[in-house]
Amino acid sequence: MIHGIWGQPFIDLEQLLDLSELDAIHEEVCLGLAQVPVAYTGGSHRSMGIMPPSLAAEALGDYGSVLRQLSREDRAVFASLADDPIAARDQDTLDFGEERPRALSRRQQLWLEYRHGVYFPWKVYFEMIPNHYWDEKASAEGKSFTREARTFFPKTIAFVRGLPFTQIGRCNVMGLRALDYGTVHLDGDPAKKPEVDHFITFCPGGNKRLFLWDEERQERLFIDRRAYWFNDSDYHGVESAPYFRYSIRVDGVFQPEFLRSLEARYPERPRGDE
Repeated sequence: MIHGIWGQPFIDLEQLLDLSELDAIHEEVCLGLAQVPVAYTGGSHRSMGIMPPSLAAEALGDYGSVLRQLSREDRAVFASLADDPIAARDQDTLDFGEERPRALSRRQQLWLEYRHGVYFPWKVYFEMIPNHYWDEKASAEGKSFTREARTFFPKTIAFVRGLPFTQIGRCNVMGLRALDYGTVHLDGDPAKKPEVDHFITFCPGGNKRLFLWDEERQERLFIDRRAYWFNDSDYHGVESAPYFRYSIRVDGVFQPEFLRSLEARYPERPRGDE
């Protein structure tokens, strides 16, 4: 089922935020992405156990599974492609990846894709405010916009700083290349995380079709908005399209008055009354 927020499947923020700069931000982001190094992300949702059972086969090549099965020779190749090859020689390959002590290097990602058929859904991933572990994404301690972000995305940063957060702990661009799709997954266990994490997703281009997945009904609910908030403990994915598209996600802690205004605007009611 879709748990949503306050009885709503998602919260539409288009009427609550000033989005007048999104067209200019879109131009800036497209130009900026052509000039900064980007990485891959995703690629291990199935092995992380965060995909719905009915769609697990859509993950295709999963690097968590690949790393568990590497031969001795391939483990040596994998280590040689690390950012620190000497240190990587004695490390377990399972120490690398999302939510792991060591991030995959760009060379490791490409080798996993080229040699082992790993599918990385988000191939244009740029961290404006880097964050290592998922459960730290709302904390601003020791974090700031990178030098590259400040150089190439000043309008975007100004917009993000004007969003109704008391602190921001994570900000990144998540782009999909033409014909790629975002594998359906969830970011937290709703049984263990009753509170919905605070974040805003905005889509300057307005052409990225994120959807919520109802596993019980086997249905998709598309979020066709340029700014929104949803419960990331619900299954969600991105539909394939014949062109590049992206969104920017900002995580942090909402301002109390903004949260109160949302609660007043969207009083909780059962989904059956929608």
